[in-house]
Amino acid sequence: MTSEHAGQVNRQVTRLVDYAQHVGLIASDDTTWATNAILEVLRLNSYVASSSDDADEELAVILSDLVDDAALRGLVDGDSNVARDLFDTALMGRLTPPPREVRARFERLRAQSPIAATDWFYRFSQDTNYIRRNRMDKDVRWQSQTPYGALDITINLAKPEKDPRAIAAARNLPASAYPQCLLCVENEGYAGRVNHPARQNHRLVPVTINDSPWFLQYSPYVYYPEHCIVLNARHTPMQIDRACFGKLLDFIGQFPHYFVGSNADLPIVGGSILAHDHFQGGRFEFAMARAQVEQTVSFNGFDDIRAGIVHWPMSVLRLTGTDPDRLVSLADKILIAWRGYTDSDAFIFAETDGQPHNTITPVARRRGDAFELDLVLRNNITTDEHPLGVYHPHAELHHIKKENIGLIEVMGLAVLPARLKDELAAVAEVLVAHRDLSADELTAPHAAWASGFADEITETNATSVIEREVGQVFAKVLDQAGVYRCDHQGRAAFLRFVAAVG
Repeated sequence: MTSEHAGQVNRQVTRLVDYAQHVGLIASDDTTWATNAILEVLRLNSYVASSSDDADEELAVILSDLVDDAALRGLVDGDSNVARDLFDTALMGRLTPPPREVRARFERLRAQSPIAATDWFYRFSQDTNYIRRNRMDKDVRWQSQTPYGALDITINLAKPEKDPRAIAAARNLPASAYPQCLLCVENEGYAGRVNHPARQNHRLVPVTINDSPWFLQYSPYVYYPEHCIVLNARHTPMQIDRACFGKLLDFIGQFPHYFVGSNADLPIVGGSILAHDHFQGGRFEFAMARAQVEQTVSFNGFDDIRAGIVHWPMSVLRLTGTDPDRLVSLADKILIAWRGYTDSDAFIFAETDGQPHNTITPVARRRGDAFELDLVLRNNITTDEHPLGVYHPHAELHHIKKENIGLIEVMGLAVLPARLKDELAAVAEVLVAHRDLSADELTAPHAAWASGFADEITETNATSVIEREVGQVFAKVLDQAGVYRCDHQGRAAFLRFVAAVG
């Protein structure tokens, strides 16, 4: 290592320690210890303190420079994106306070107010680089006006793409059941491996929900502001039942500034992790929350609960009341009825060949003193024509969205694959140039769709028109995922179910 290079590394070590002190991860008394901890990870046995002359340098730049040096010295296995993430997380892990300190501070702030506690914990999760601000900033976001209001669209780039080298390396790893899944508490502080993310800088805070032990953390990929995950302390399967409704309402009773919801508990209509009971929440108003009740309904014995069908492409019953226990009782009654409900005229089947199909995606939020619970009816039946699900994006929409429609999409936020950033840019370029979309592998999957608005495209409006049309596709995605269409026939079928609940 040349003296110039060594000096650059020393400066970045100094800047990293200064950063940790500036954001409150360490105290001034910790700087020598922290420096030595970083040197240990870097496998450097000498250091000359340097002036931190560029105090505003981004954390991502500091870490990237240190990882570059480590890669040059053979410390980063293969220098893949996954290997780099494992290494820079190890660096940040040395600067992240232990769980006891994090939990104690969260509880002190929570005694002041739940908002103060979550404000601090969310910022802390970014300061530790568990939530990577630099990747969040790369996400592409916009809103599209649709018949159901303004839908939120994001092309998420925060979640790193699979690296072929990492995939190849993972094949050679022995099987491991530790941690049992990506949500288990055992992830806190885990060093990671090529097929499991590093979590040395990850912290959870305990919360009690319905007298049972749970944890609160934030999603490292932040699909929306303050995107949190509330997870069962035990590795136990997700289940939509009476207890689930109670837990959701208990959580928003404690954190009234957050919404919280659960993915459904069946494949196709459920989330990506069904083996661990968890919810997702945050401080964000989704389009579904803004949607109004288009038709009020009533249920026998629940005159104290306001209920109605929401003007939304998915099939949503909204319940509102001040007594959480009463909401839980009605939600459970609706769930039991839906689990066993069949209406062949509407192509709703409770089960086929012994496989259950009906479940619910529930979402809870506060409206002042009232509790509001949205029950989204779901069905995961498949057919030869729709092998991925009848109530799932159909094949003609897969060029935009093929993945499962989980909780986040249900509420009106499209989380679109990273590939679309380049593909949609290419569509705009080809349309502006009046070239053949089908002749380019990036644009060919979008050719049929784009032909419908090609005549509108100019050099100045290409991006806005394409974004508008992507929003219309997402509205169609949600409509196809709804078990009842938003037309006269669909609403009549929806009301038949309401009547069946009693």
